[in-house]
Amino acid sequence: MNSEAPSYIVSFYFRKILVPIDGSESSYRALQVAVDLAQHYGSKIVVVHVKPKGTSLIGERDPITKAKERLKGTSISIVYKYLEYDPLSDSPSSMLVREITSEGYDLVVIGARGKSLLPDLHIGSTTLSLIVNTATSIFIIR
Repeated sequence: MNSEAPSYIVSFYFRKILVPIDGSESSYRALQVAVDLAQHYGSKIVVVHVKPKGTSLIGERDPITKAKERLKGTSISIVYKYLEYDPLSDSPSSMLVREITSEGYDLVVIGARGKSLLPDLHIGSTTLSLIVNTATSIFIIR
């Protein structure tokens, strides 16, 4: 039997975690999982909401405000960001891919909304796009 103290290798692999939120319950569940990981392994969390340019989110419609309310009293440091895209030439998926690539995230924790064109595929198009277009680990929460 090995009597060595446990090594927390996970803490070196997942130092910086991105959590995209869209206002869905699955995105808030993903946020709770990310917070739990951060509390156990000392990860830094960045919560991001992608919205079309010029869109105004007020009060209850703002996913970032809801996320802050749900995480009131959490002792870890969380950064909140908005990313804006031009709906004529861009998409939420491409904005997230750029964010992941340029900011060097180690892990993305994302909710699987299940809104896809394929009825047998139970993850959303944004989640699928991140899986296909990034080299970062993706943790999908259902």
